Amino acid sequence: MKLTTVNNYQPFNKLATLSLASVFLFSAHVQSTELEISIVNATKNIYFTPLLIAAHSESSPRLFQLGTTASAEIKAMAEGGDISGLSSFVSNNGGITIENPASGILNPGVSTTATITTTTETHLSLTAMLLPTNDGFVGLDSWEIPSTAGTYTIMLNGYDAGTEANDELASSMPNPPFITFGSGGTGVETTSHNTKIHIHSGNLGDGDSTGGLSDLDYSSHRWLNPVAIMTITVK
Repeated sequence: MKLTTVNNYQPFNKLATLSLASVFLFSAHVQSTELEISIVNATKNIYFTPLLIAAHSESSPRLFQLGTTASAEIKAMAEGGDISGLSSFVSNNGGITIENPASGILNPGVSTTATITTTTETHLSLTAMLLPTNDGFVGLDSWEIPSTAGTYTIMLNGYDAGTEANDELASSMPNPPFITFGSGGTGVETTSHNTKIHIHSGNLGDGDSTGGLSDLDYSSHRWLNPVAIMTITVK
């Protein structure tokens, strides 16, 4: 009797191996990266409203961009410190956020630290209103996260949203109890000279607490860029 050897070859094994390899390759591509982020308020007497830190892809719509018209979400943040619209904007476009890491106002000279874990997110952005200003905000626009582990430091500027005239009047700005405003100012500006997002020129202020042009004290509330120091540790 002639014995017949049965070949136990199964074509789908090769496909299974390829699929498994693809999974490993995909896993390597989306390997998570932990970032430790520290922000220091580097001003003399300007306050930051609750911060929003966002991690997003390069192709995601930007939170803000110099030379463009501010969105409704940027306007709400820059004029009143409301980050809820921007946070939803990031989430709806596939990004991840850290809201209010300082648990409230970030005082002058004070720092706050947060951690965020990214996978496919490759860029960082940040916003918070500057107090007291009409529509000023500290910002970081789509900074590319380095692929090499290490510590990176960025100086952050203050921006003008261009949505409101910088009249520097108490009636035009949020009035938190920790800021002392003057009164009787007639207004530094009556209209916004640049209605696009641009580098902020800082508050002018004056020395007249019951008149003059501004309700801000120039010895306390004048400022120049940069306004913050951001340190990112890529682990």
